[in-house]
Amino acid sequence: MKVTPLYAALLAIWFVVLSVRVIRNRGREKIPLGDGGNRSMLRLMRGHANFAEYVPLALVLMALLELSRFPAYALHALGATLLVARLMHGYALSFTPQWMLGRVVGSTLTFAMLIAASVMCFYQALLVQGL
Repeated sequence: MKVTPLYAALLAIWFVVLSVRVIRNRGREKIPLGDGGNRSMLRLMRGHANFAEYVPLALVLMALLELSRFPAYALHALGATLLVARLMHGYALSFTPQWMLGRVVGSTLTFAMLIAASVMCFYQALLVQGL
């Protein structure tokens, strides 16, 4: 595999950035656990958690497609879409007070990528492999 690890690595770096933002804010606001009723902390936590909720499944779908020898251009399209989506969504939640366009576009692109990858996996399983 060559394509999925590239996007996994780039997304992992972004995940660390989002994680560090949460950790720094915990120290600054003296919040050891949870959000402490702090809206800023909640926003940072949700940016981090939202990433953790969607990215693993997306990367699994990409890896399955890559292992089944889907064309590299299709995998790069999925990976680039996911990367842009997660950068926009994470930036909107973790770096701005309220950039709704980033959240909406990021979410929409994430869902589009997941649906496209799901359809490709379904195609691979039913039509190519003959299940």
